[in-house]
Amino acid sequence: MKLTIDKHRLWQRLNDMASVGATPAGGCNRQALSDLDFEGRGLFESWCRAAGCTIRHDAIGNVFARRPGRLDSAAPVMSGSHLDTQPTGGKYDGVYGVLSTLEVVETLNDHAIETDHPIDVVVWTNEEGSRFDCAMMGSAVWSGALDLQAACALKDLQGVSVGSELERLGITDTAAMDHNVHAAFELHIEQGPILEAQATPVGIVTGVQHMCRFRIEFIGQETHAGPSPMAMRKDPMMATADFLTSGYAAADRHQPDGRITFGYIHASPGSPNTVPGRVELTVDLRHPDAHAYLAMQQAVHTGCAASAAKFGLEFECNQVWEAPGVEFDSSCIQAVRDAVEAAGLPAMDIVSGAGHDACNIAAVAPTSMIFIPCEDGLSHNEAENITAEQAANGANVLLHTLLVAAGGG
Repeated sequence: MKLTIDKHRLWQRLNDMASVGATPAGGCNRQALSDLDFEGRGLFESWCRAAGCTIRHDAIGNVFARRPGRLDSAAPVMSGSHLDTQPTGGKYDGVYGVLSTLEVVETLNDHAIETDHPIDVVVWTNEEGSRFDCAMMGSAVWSGALDLQAACALKDLQGVSVGSELERLGITDTAAMDHNVHAAFELHIEQGPILEAQATPVGIVTGVQHMCRFRIEFIGQETHAGPSPMAMRKDPMMATADFLTSGYAAADRHQPDGRITFGYIHASPGSPNTVPGRVELTVDLRHPDAHAYLAMQQAVHTGCAASAAKFGLEFECNQVWEAPGVEFDSSCIQAVRDAVEAAGLPAMDIVSGAGHDACNIAAVAPTSMIFIPCEDGLSHNEAENITAEQAANGANVLLHTLLVAAGGG
């Protein structure tokens, strides 16, 4: 009989976690290091302890729940994702990968299957980067891509720092950032429409596209909206509108894979009858091809300068975050291919359009990812949805992947 996970237990756990920080529209709001995030972590850790795992935290609050292996000295096989959400996030982004790994552990327990290598179920801190503006923060600190003190100094919009929240929540462990990892895997919803459009239940993720984020400010002069002729204003919103057009044009030049997103625009002072003195905005750029990605980056710099000059304004254009593209480890990709065959499921290769903690992990350990479809490709949305069958499909692929990678049987 083919070994499978308990899909009812997994689905129940997903719903139980979704009740923590549930929103009226059916999503979740567990922003990083908030009380609700801490509550969700506590629920997860209670399930892990009941499954016989030992829990440890590192200095940035990443959680590692270990199922021991037969060989005490063997490096662990790591799998997981994150529990924090967007302010209006869904039930499955990140959470699905964490709880599916726990389900694999419980399935191995149910069948008394030992593995040579320990299995670490991991929760990475502040993957979303919504409350503290640094996506994939916890895994970046763990991998060495981000300095611990710099991460702890990050502040939310209320001026509360990561470090003070870790202290407030009692997450004060100082376990070393141990990079002795045999292999790492991350199971995730696709967060895009490709698998669903291809009617394919599993994506074998071969890599992640290049991505970066800019923070831009156009600086003009506040003045009364009525007496001020349009041609005589120093209006930063005019420059913003011009820049938006040039940005979209840059993305159009690099289709079908170019992506540009203006996710935040703020005019100051924000009065309806005052020409703003400043407009601040963010730009998110993504492309899987390095040359096209660099061309789009350059277009942001030149477009910003041109728009400011056109309207006689000062400006600032700073790249505040970058995650270079990643090609995953060939042996880990093959482990997923073999697991797909063992699970008897159709699959296709896919490049991730979104950043994931696996990007940081891949810098220090052999890594790959597994995707399942999500309804209409929606994510970062309270309407984000998957079915119990889709959840089971991905978890079964993860089961067979970890079973082989950890030396089970």
